Amino acid sequence: MNKMREIKIEKVIFGVGGTGDNLEKGVKLLKILTGKKPAKMISNRRIPSLGVRPKLEVGAIVTIRKNAEKLLKKMLITIDNRLKKKQISENNFSFGIPEYIEIPDIEYQREIGIMGFDVTVVFARAGKRIKIKKIKKGKIPKRQMITKEEIIKFMEDNFQTEFI
Repeated sequence: MNKMREIKIEKVIFGVGGTGDNLEKGVKLLKILTGKKPAKMISNRRIPSLGVRPKLEVGAIVTIRKNAEKLLKKMLITIDNRLKKKQISENNFSFGIPEYIEIPDIEYQREIGIMGFDVTVVFARAGKRIKIKKIKKGKIPKRQMITKEEIIKFMEDNFQTEFI
């Protein structure tokens, strides 16, 4: 097989949303799950119906690059290794975990309570850095993107994931 066509998991991103006390609980949860310090997201616009104003912390994320496969396997167990085809997009897929207590080896934390979070898995092929780097940035062709079908095949082969 061509080495440049090989698909690999670039990163797994854990995200939680909320404001005030809920956000602090979410940050604690992400810290327990990943062992890393979450980065807080700040809103840029005002959404009166949700009580959001500019420069208000509205979420937190953690990006995992090392041991991403091991962590992803744990997260897939909580959703019974099933994903919907509509959750897949070009180069990535996302799913939500409604309650963190379903994750193996994680106990209920009284100060956090019952809480859910989102998981996004980003895929890459060799040569993606050309598009991202700052100096001598280049374009990569459409064929270098990872299609929905390729992601489905990769997940079925490597993680025995079922798609509905």
